[in-house]
Amino acid sequence: GSDHTEAQRILDVGGFVMNNRVNGVLAVTRALGDSSMKEFIIGAPYTTRTEIGADNPYLILACDGLWDVCSDQEAVDLVKEVICPTKASQLLLEHALQKFSTDNISVMV
Repeated sequence: GSDHTEAQRILDVGGFVMNNRVNGVLAVTRALGDSSMKEFIIGAPYTTRTEIGADNPYLILACDGLWDVCSDQEAVDLVKEVICPTKASQLLLEHALQKFSTDNISVMV
């Protein structure tokens, strides 16, 4: 809901964005399976291409259950010394729970 292009797309189909949420409820503008918002959200993902290398040694994929309570930099700082992707994912999950995330939480590192 915070991206202006996505917000305009929502407005164009009769919805609104309030507090960076679709119709004041949903934090994401692209999702699968949220039937109550199917008029306003789309299933096509937004994608980018990033080379993983020395400067970017890993990739963190997570839903808003993590990102609502954790900044990008905070997530990087938490996992930068963790070698095992499973342990890094678990660490981020536990962090979200400690921050009282109220949403479902999915994390992959």
